[in-house]
Amino acid sequence: MAFSEFGDLFFVLFQMICVILVAAYLITRTASFTRVLDGLVTWKSQAILILLFGALSIYGTESGITILGATANVRDLGPMVGGLACGPVVGLGAGLIGAAYRFSLAGFTAVPCSAATILAGLFGGLIFLLSGRKFVGIHGAVLFAIGMEAFHMGITLLLCRPFDQALTVVREVALPMIIANAIGVFIFALIIGNLITERQTKAERDAYLSELERKKAELRIAHDIQMSFLPERLPDVPGLDIAAFSLPAKEVGGDFYDAIPLSGQRIAFVIADVAGKGVPAALFMALSRTVLRANALIPRSARDAVREANALIAADAKSGMFVTLFYAVVDPVKKTLTYVNAGHNPPLLFRSGSERVLELKGTGIILGVMPDADYGEETLALEKNDLVLLYTDGVTEAIDSHEEQFGEQRLIETVTGCHDLPSREIVDRIRRAVADFSGDEPQFDDQTLMVLRVV
Repeated sequence: MAFSEFGDLFFVLFQMICVILVAAYLITRTASFTRVLDGLVTWKSQAILILLFGALSIYGTESGITILGATANVRDLGPMVGGLACGPVVGLGAGLIGAAYRFSLAGFTAVPCSAATILAGLFGGLIFLLSGRKFVGIHGAVLFAIGMEAFHMGITLLLCRPFDQALTVVREVALPMIIANAIGVFIFALIIGNLITERQTKAERDAYLSELERKKAELRIAHDIQMSFLPERLPDVPGLDIAAFSLPAKEVGGDFYDAIPLSGQRIAFVIADVAGKGVPAALFMALSRTVLRANALIPRSARDAVREANALIAADAKSGMFVTLFYAVVDPVKKTLTYVNAGHNPPLLFRSGSERVLELKGTGIILGVMPDADYGEETLALEKNDLVLLYTDGVTEAIDSHEEQFGEQRLIETVTGCHDLPSREIVDRIRRAVADFSGDEPQFDDQTLMVLRVV
């Protein structure tokens, strides 16, 4: 064949590939094809795919170039891809359609060409089964196409006579047919591979989103449970105006506060901060609150209640977690506040008629570290219009865009400016001050407040 004739032949085959590009995209986007990829094989979907790939095989025959009675074409492409991607039923069915049409055209190579088309679909289907009912991939598909067309040329030499004429045909069409079919299979394989990857990514994304939503739902439930640990409403205590607030940095957190009625009209106020955030801190918070409340209800001093609670918490604190705690018993009759500070941020006492702010400093170490730790207690007299502010470090360590902390001094200034307001309004003023200071910076720690105001 002259160079110009070979160029014309290759150009025609290239035009066929361009058409096949469009066909490949359309076939692989059909519902029947995607169902097969998902493993949902039905007779209806297989029948539709047999017709589609069979039609592609017929097109491959019609668009070829006839040389000495043989057609250089991509007729085997439809059955090969049908078998490789959809299994032996589709591959064989498409091969039979393509082979029947080719055989009806007769010609010198009708028998071997028809046989090769059937075998292309059948062998492709067998490879599909051997691959675990999955598409073999780009490299495997292209190698199969090259091998199949080489086999096609082989049976042409084996079955066609005279042999010299068969050899001439094979010499003329072998290279363009092998190249054209390999390119066609490559295009199909590339599109199918991308489709499989796209669907796997979507499935993984959907599974991830489903799992994420499930975890969010669980955390919302955990949040509701944890919020139920906090007092639904603070008790009415004669001579005291009380307000509190808690905001976890995550769905759940490690801060908690409590108000525990005791004998003799006394009431115990608690604020605590578990080391860490999230679910582990929330679980340790539940343990600490339960143990402390149980010990507080037993008639004993503040120091003994905290000491016994620490012994139990330390015995169970195998995770290395600990909790800072401020425990105060207010006697409204005697107008006294007796407190134990176990490593917590010192609460602030704003005395009536004085600009001086007292810090209720530590009287012992944090809970959960040493089972036999001892704790001291301090007692203060309360006067009308005195104000005690209990808080966790999430309030004072809130940062702004320059990573500057809100700090204790800003907290004191905020309270000083609204000292005479009701406790609820003081809590709201502090919340707004911290929020305005932080701006768009995320909250990185739990924030809890409690205000006790003597009235």
